[in-house]
Amino acid sequence: HQSKLDFFCKLGYGKQDICKVLESLGREALEDDVLKELIRMGSKPQALESQAQPSPLVLVARGSCSTTPGSKWLGEDESDSSDYLRPIVIDGSNVAMSHGNKEVFSCWGIQLAVDWFRERGHTYIKVFVPLWRKEPPRQDSPIADQHILEELEKQSILVYTPSRKVKGKRVVCYDDRYIVKVAYEKDGVIVSNDHYRDLQNENPEWKWFIEQRLLMYSFVSNRFMPPDDPLGRHGPTLSNFLSKKPVLPEPKWQPCPYGKKCTYGNKCKFYHPERPHQAQLSVADELRAKINVPLSLGKEEEKCNCSP
Repeated sequence: HQSKLDFFCKLGYGKQDICKVLESLGREALEDDVLKELIRMGSKPQALESQAQPSPLVLVARGSCSTTPGSKWLGEDESDSSDYLRPIVIDGSNVAMSHGNKEVFSCWGIQLAVDWFRERGHTYIKVFVPLWRKEPPRQDSPIADQHILEELEKQSILVYTPSRKVKGKRVVCYDDRYIVKVAYEKDGVIVSNDHYRDLQNENPEWKWFIEQRLLMYSFVSNRFMPPDDPLGRHGPTLSNFLSKKPVLPEPKWQPCPYGKKCTYGNKCKFYHPERPHQAQLSVADELRAKINVPLSLGKEEEKCNCSP
């Protein structure tokens, strides 16, 4: 603990911020995790703060990103999920029950999903769980690793949907509506195996959004695994699905099995590396293209001659 404190003090971070992060992550936390948490909190080395604040009299609240009055806290700004990764909204109840084989509310499953998106670089991650999951577990609703919910709540990742008791009966707000609404407003991705059919029928805009932005998943030996093709075989890849600016793959031609011995010429539909300028057109299309070019050129010459 002392060695990590001295290490980050040499980097220029404040002792209060370092102690706060070490208390939240624990003594066994890796240096990379501590550094990520310091950056997420908005803490900066003293050298960077002195460059950003030329005047020593200007006071800046600890954890803020800049000195401008309109600055927002990290975790709530739309741009903090980076310029190319979409915000993530996780259906906590669905993920926890799926990890617990629909018998136990396993909070460890939520942690696995959050860690998976953190490793990819997503910074805006929200998990929605009903408030009554804070209560002690009962026989009809067992909960495992309930302390994880408290840790995620301290990190401003977990959000409890409201609930209360009226005359001994629990009144629960519909948490699915929170999930879809926040994901729709943030233009993000919903992580759940639920199809939200009732909300699709309620709002046509939500219907399109749920169909195009729902990321399903599976747990394989305590490993969170979303599919590589979230929208089917002919849809985008997982990387493009989670990105705001998808990258289109370059067309890849299948090489010809005959190689240089191929006798099909331009009729061959396969790729020949020895013919870099080979047009991938059929013979009929190539002849049409050659015929249309001189006709169009002749018409342009006639127009030029007729013009005064």
